[in-house]
Amino acid sequence: MEEKKSHIENEKIELGSEKDFSFRKYAWRQFKKNKLAYYSFRILIFLIILSVISPVIATDEPLYCKYKGVNMFPAFSLFNKCEIKNVDGSSEIIQYDITDWKRLDATTIIFAPVAYAANKTDYDNADYVSPGGGQVFKDKEGKLLKMPIKFRHWLGTGKAGEDVLSGLINGTRISLSIGILSMLIASFLGIFLGAMAGYFGDHKLQTTRGSFWTMAIGLLMAYYYGFSVRYYNIIDGFATSGIAVLFQLLISILIFLSVLYLFYMLGKRVGEISFLSTPVFIPVDSIVSRIIEILISMPLLILIISISAIAKERSIINLMVIIGLTSWTGIARLTRAEFLRISNLEYIQAAKSMGFKEYRIIFRHALPNALAPALVAIAFGVASAILIESSLSFLGIGVPPETITWGALLSAGREQYSAWWLVVFPGLAIFLTVTIYNLLGEGLRDALDPRLKK
Repeated sequence: MEEKKSHIENEKIELGSEKDFSFRKYAWRQFKKNKLAYYSFRILIFLIILSVISPVIATDEPLYCKYKGVNMFPAFSLFNKCEIKNVDGSSEIIQYDITDWKRLDATTIIFAPVAYAANKTDYDNADYVSPGGGQVFKDKEGKLLKMPIKFRHWLGTGKAGEDVLSGLINGTRISLSIGILSMLIASFLGIFLGAMAGYFGDHKLQTTRGSFWTMAIGLLMAYYYGFSVRYYNIIDGFATSGIAVLFQLLISILIFLSVLYLFYMLGKRVGEISFLSTPVFIPVDSIVSRIIEILISMPLLILIISISAIAKERSIINLMVIIGLTSWTGIARLTRAEFLRISNLEYIQAAKSMGFKEYRIIFRHALPNALAPALVAIAFGVASAILIESSLSFLGIGVPPETITWGALLSAGREQYSAWWLVVFPGLAIFLTVTIYNLLGEGLRDALDPRLKK
């Protein structure tokens, strides 16, 4: 009786497990089995947290300071100054970014774990002080003393006394932001164009001959009015700031879409003319494939360098846009291949037979099942974007000079070959991050492929 009862319970458990089965849970279990990918994911989470809190843990502004009875939190404050009333009625203005906090006669002061900002200089320890070298500290009276432990430059300094450890920590935020945000741009373009090419192919998107040629002319006119006419506005945006170029590109895109919509409406009327009403197919797949072939035939780094040369003023947003607009082809090819496979499956045919609209079938039914290869490509793409940013910054055409990134630190190491710490530590940071993303991409590829059951 007990054996029969236990057998029934086991059957219930098995049935329950089948009922609760989901591909997400299966993929997560498979991903956790890959120890290298799983620990890479955990290290990546640590790096993201480090990048978020970097302005607090690596800054020359103290976390807390009590001065003349006034409590201040400079590292957390949204304001840059504090007014202190003295006993005699006078007032003293403490400006956070220029105050010499290390020599301030404060009652209580708590510094960040790394008490230096990435772009601030320590002239007393300039000219490339090594991590194990002698470091000095100037007190309130101007005497040079041995560097206290809490103010030590643990990874050495640069030419003007910049703290390397602070640069690495704050550079994490810049490098990860450029990698992730540039791939968001590339992902949007790649997934959208790949989905259109794979789903419609060359013989599924039908229109009339009049509408087709009207839209073809409309594309040329939309490009002319949206981008060619506004060429100098876009160049001025590149030369002004990252926000300006985004604003100019947004205006150009809106003009492009508006002109295209007008020609679309005109094409409907033209398509009603008898000799222009012959049905034709739009070769979406061929158009997207030719664009991809043109882009991948060009050396990516040289293409990015050429586009960067147009921008007279370097900015982080410019770099994100440039990398994103030139890195979408791999994502588009993988998405296209998945849509070519999925578009012939039974559930897509069932959705078509039920009369669902095309955009609903594409974005609600086909796309969620076609994202797995694209996610893997995006993971590898972030690693590639970080390498591209580091290469451009190393060459001096990446981020602005005042922005500290790992590539900028490497570039500073070229000025003094004996300063090995300016090459080793940023190089290790780039190597570690790129390796993490590559291992993460491999883990995702294995976990999201049901055929690789382990």
